[in-house]
Amino acid sequence: MLSALVRTDSSPAQFFIRLALGCVIFPHGAQKVFGWFGGSGYLATIESFAAMGIPAWATILLMAVEVGGAGFLVIGFLTRFWALAIGGVISACMFANHLQHGFFMNWSGKLQGEGYEYHLLVIGICLALLIRGGGLLSVDRLFTKDRRRGGIVF
Repeated sequence: MLSALVRTDSSPAQFFIRLALGCVIFPHGAQKVFGWFGGSGYLATIESFAAMGIPAWATILLMAVEVGGAGFLVIGFLTRFWALAIGGVISACMFANHLQHGFFMNWSGKLQGEGYEYHLLVIGICLALLIRGGGLLSVDRLFTKDRRRGGIVF
């Protein structure tokens, strides 16, 4: 099962999309967990999510995925797992908070909330990573056997 989870090739495209996704998702988690980038930190995040009816365990899971999962994506460790986790939390966020605001983001500031276009991009990237794995320069490649030579591919 581990081999199916870490199987990948040497695609530079996969490297760039996992790097981009990790670098975009991490700051969202850092706002929630550390209070960086104008965020409120983990206690205030748990409290504000609880006020929306989200249990503490789910908020903690979200924070772990956004911080830890994004970090592991950057290095390409268990890429498929973290892509699935990020895709899951972004989908939940989209359905709970953004569908009702339409497709477009609130660029003009005139709408009540943000649309879901960003979420669709993240989901698309997650699907690409689920299908192809981490690609070039991923830790996953350390566990991928090269069937032509029978050795381990670095």
